[in-house]
Amino acid sequence: MPLLPGAEPFRHEGGETAVLLCHGFTGSPQSLRPWAKHLAARGLTVSLPLLPGHGTRWQDLGVTGWQDWYAEVDRELRLLLERRERVFVAGLSMGGALALRLAARHGDALQGVVLVNPANRMHGVAAHALPVLRHLVPATKGIASDIAKPQSRELGYDRVPLHAAHSLRNFFRLVDGELPQVTQPLLLLHSPQDHVVPPADSARILGRVSSTDITEILLEQSYHVATLDYDAERIFEESTAFIGRLTPGAVREPGLGKEGTTAGG
Repeated sequence: MPLLPGAEPFRHEGGETAVLLCHGFTGSPQSLRPWAKHLAARGLTVSLPLLPGHGTRWQDLGVTGWQDWYAEVDRELRLLLERRERVFVAGLSMGGALALRLAARHGDALQGVVLVNPANRMHGVAAHALPVLRHLVPATKGIASDIAKPQSRELGYDRVPLHAAHSLRNFFRLVDGELPQVTQPLLLLHSPQDHVVPPADSARILGRVSSTDITEILLEQSYHVATLDYDAERIFEESTAFIGRLTPGAVREPGLGKEGTTAGG
């Protein structure tokens, strides 16, 4: 299937400090592209891959699982680690869970973790019914575009395939058990008004990781897809400052220094 316009991956060759960005479940790189471009403009190497089953049609997502999504970001991370001295991981929603597992498994190879409205578990009665329900119903209504800002839209599926949702539920359980292995500096930004992922998920993550350098920021004006919402610029600036604090000299002002190359932007 052809990609939906705007769902293309984004890559930028910048300096020796790199950031891997992970998008969310049923979403696409479109939701993180402004963030990726902000980081690239400040001299950082950026990789924003398209997860398998995403960016085309929801039926394609239904034949993939967490192993496919994690394998893609793990592959991208390993490529960055081969080519760059310092690497950060970041993610939105399920992308936050992917970033946390990368942090748990790669340890000191990573400089830090940035999470925006990270998901940690599925909530409600429907989540418990998934093991059976997925064999009876192919999909349910979508979760994309929970955004407070008018005219701002997320490119995501209007249906959630239940086989994929069941796999995601299993992935959340796996990552939850690995949270104590996360030791890197952590920046967590979350929205009190989130209609997809409740604040309890962020609280549980903060309570279970082993990181000692932790910064928590509330995104008071945004819903779930905060990277496309009123607090987007704050996310961009806070994450840039976080990276700059941990890797002095890595971040430059836009328009200064050698330009990198961008693909899929």
